[in-house]
Formats: sequence, structure tokens, C-alpha cells
Amino acid sequence: MLNPQRSLSELPKMSAASQVERAVLEEEFNWLLKEEVHAVLKQLQDVLKEASRRFSMPSPGMESQLKQENFILGSSTMDQVKGVLTLQGEALTQADINLKVAKSSQALHFQFREDKQWKLQQIQDARNHVNQALQLLSSRDDSYRFKTGAEVNKLMDAVMLQLTRARNRLTTPASMTLSELATSGLMKMFSPPMPGDVMVNFYINLSKLCLTVYQLHTLPPNTTKNFKPAGSSVLHNPGAMFELNTNRFEVSHVHKVECVVPWLNDTLVFFTISLQLCQQLKDKISVFSSFWNYRPF
Repeated sequence: MLNPQRSLSELPKMSAASQVERAVLEEEFNWLLKEEVHAVLKQLQDVLKEASRRFSMPSPGMESQLKQENFILGSSTMDQVKGVLTLQGEALTQADINLKVAKSSQALHFQFREDKQWKLQQIQDARNHVNQALQLLSSRDDSYRFKTGAEVNKLMDAVMLQLTRARNRLTTPASMTLSELATSGLMKMFSPPMPGDVMVNFYINLSKLCLTVYQLHTLPPNTTKNFKPAGSSVLHNPGAMFELNTNRFEVSHVHKVECVVPWLNDTLVFFTISLQLCQQLKDKISVFSSFWNYRPF
């Protein structure tokens, strides 16, 4: 059994020690809010400015200053589709595609019309999310005084949301139905015009620029019983069916070729670093908040 007198005599000492500890923690936490939070915000801005620079868009009338990059599509194991894509920022300014038609010696050649460019919406959206994250960070300059951990967490959550959306736009291409693809503006980009039994799609997947070519055959009118239109997908497989203008089609062959875009890989690394910095700051805030239940963290 504890000695009641001993316990009572130690109470003031314990209370004093607790007060000292609390005072030290309070001082450390105030330093975190005043100094370290702004140091992390500066780090985040530096990293995201590098990411934004990779997406850089020229000023109006200065388009020629944005570097054009040529990427060769194809692989050593599959030569049905080969091509060269020219990327300038978020725009495909030229696509030169050679297609060997399956079960035939026929070769088809297509390229973008000179007056056409194809905007890659994924890159445009990712850039916009990065810029929104930068705007959030710049709204809290060095002179701003954070008062609570909750305020810091709210800012970090908002920045992380934009970064996650930016990353998701590059890692998750949009799903499309085959009829949507057949009627998209992309089909009107080429010279000579694409034949009715060929469709193409461009998209970003992680750091890769991908081209998918679909070869189609028309289904006879008496296929009603077995006709099952395919839903939305990033990549449709042979056998997928769709209907367009009362005609029914089936995908007979699918060819996918891709190339790595190095600066897209850079941006994905910057997103990872930035998300880690945000989470580390939130973790530090949570360590302090566990000591005080009475303060609004």
C-alpha cells in the first residue's frame, strides 16, 4: 500500500514538473507554428514551382519558345503500329502514324492536318491543380501568424487535395465508350481522313504518352441476338462491340504503343515529395495535439 503522506508530499513536485513540461511543450509548439511551418511552406513552394515549370506554358504570342519534343512510338516485338509524336507542353502538335493492317499487306499512313493540334486534357488539368496548390501556399506568406494546429492542418489538407487530384489526372486516363471515341474531335484531326474501320486514342498513363489503334469490322444486321455494346473503358479489347448511326461494329484488333515523357516522370516525383512534406508537418502537429486536449488543434 502507498504511503499517503509520501504521496501527498510529492503532489506539488509532480504538479510543478508537469507545469514545466507543459511550458516547454508550449514553447516548442509556438516555435513550430511561427518558424517551422513557414520553412515547410517555402520547401513546398520551391518543389511545386519546379513541377509547374515542367508544365510551363508560354506567354501569348510566345508559343515558339516552348520546346517541341519528338517521341518515337513502337516496339521491337510489334511493328503493326509505328509513329512519331510531337509534344509541345500540353499539346500534340503533330502525329505521324504508320499502320500495317492485320491480315493484309496494306500499309496506312496518317498525320495531323497542319492547322490542327490536340490538347491533352490530362496535362492541362494536372497543371491547373499544381497552380491552385501554389496559390493556397502563397496566401500564407512569412508575415502570416498561424494560431492553431488545426489551421495548419486545414491548409495542408487543401494543398494535398490539389496534389492528389493532379497526380490522379496523370495516373488515371479517362474512360470512354467506343462510340464516344468514334465521334470525338480526334477522328477529324488527320490527313488523309481515317477510314471508317480505324480509330485512335491518345492519353497519358503515369509518365507515358500512349497511342491505341483500334481496327474494326462491321457486324451483319442479323447479329441482334449476340450484340452486347461495351461500356466505358481506357482500353477496349478485341470483341468489344458498339453501335453508331444504326451500324454495329466489333473491335477486331487492338494495337497499343507508348513512350516515356521524362518531364512527366519528374512531376510525379515532385508530387510524391510534396505530399510527404505535407504529411510530415501534419504528423508533427498531431504529436503536440496529443499533449493538450483542451487546446483547439
